[in-house]
Amino acid sequence: MTQTDKDIIIETHPWPPFIPEGARVLIMGTFPPGEHRWSMEFYYPNRTNDFWYMMGLIFTGSREGLLRSGSRDFDLDAIKALLTDKGIALSDTGRKVRRLKGNASDKYLEILEPAPLHELLGKMPMCHTVATTGEKAAGVVATLTSTEIPRMGCMVKSASGLDIWRMPSTSRAYPLALDKKAAHYATLFRSAGIL
Repeated sequence: MTQTDKDIIIETHPWPPFIPEGARVLIMGTFPPGEHRWSMEFYYPNRTNDFWYMMGLIFTGSREGLLRSGSRDFDLDAIKALLTDKGIALSDTGRKVRRLKGNASDKYLEILEPAPLHELLGKMPMCHTVATTGEKAAGVVATLTSTEIPRMGCMVKSASGLDIWRMPSTSRAYPLALDKKAAHYATLFRSAGIL
């Protein structure tokens, strides 16, 4: 039996944007994986995604720095404290999507309604840097800001003066070692003045 367009469920993003007071950087992925892959109810919930291991490496010096002591579980309180302390906001570029193949691959993700980027930035007066975690998110932000898609690890400036970075995907499917991903993100954080 073949799946038709009308059989594909429209999903709405499960979480509100995380916007700490004084946010200076907004990091935008595409959309969370299916709920069966979540290890917590927050951004980058999949244990096989490198995002929180990378953030631990950058800000604590340890890949395990944002895990609960003696556990494989992410420490959500420590994660939120770090984001708040450093002024890092999180959102995804997709507000409503369809998974064309039923998996988490960006390649088969159709964004029906993008996140309201300008509305989000309006809540963050100190934020002049947007970073995307991967190619699809970079394409959405480029469309929303009328800019070119930056090369991976590079930045373009919007007409309004916003620095828009395209970072490597933190998916393990993206063939780049964790320390190399961390080096790219550390460059972004240094540029934004938070590292």
